[in-house]
Amino acid sequence: MTALASANPDLEGHWRLDPARSSALDGWQEMDLVFALDGSQIAITHQMRWRATNYRATNLVDTTKSVASDNFFRIEQRHMAVYPTKGGITHTTAEWIDEDRTLRTETNTPVEISQGDVNMRITSEYRIGEGGETLVLIELHSSRARPLVYFFNKVSAEDAK
Repeated sequence: MTALASANPDLEGHWRLDPARSSALDGWQEMDLVFALDGSQIAITHQMRWRATNYRATNLVDTTKSVASDNFFRIEQRHMAVYPTKGGITHTTAEWIDEDRTLRTETNTPVEISQGDVNMRITSEYRIGEGGETLVLIELHSSRARPLVYFFNKVSAEDAK
């Protein structure tokens, strides 16, 4: 089966964080994810809010090849104050697993810490729930002992406005 045939259309659309069930979203008050599928390419847009501050960033992944980015967004970077290395390039691979119910990405991103520059590895799984109305994002970071787990509900186009 090719990556193109494996793309799960249930992932496409707008998802809103359920904060009561999720890991703490320190540094932000609200998070929505918007997925756009185009063949083997998947655009993952993060819509973040803290009080009057609204921030939007899109990470592009491809299930057929590694993608390089000089502007990769990490949910926790604002709270942790661990920022991308200046001039650093992030590499991400993606694949569908679990009978195409889960999009797994592997990211290696250079970051600045007080001791210098290091590479951070992030494994993310976007797990689509039965019926396509729920999504669980599980993030494993090489810099953390515990995963971050975020629960989302699908949002209609009208409610996403």
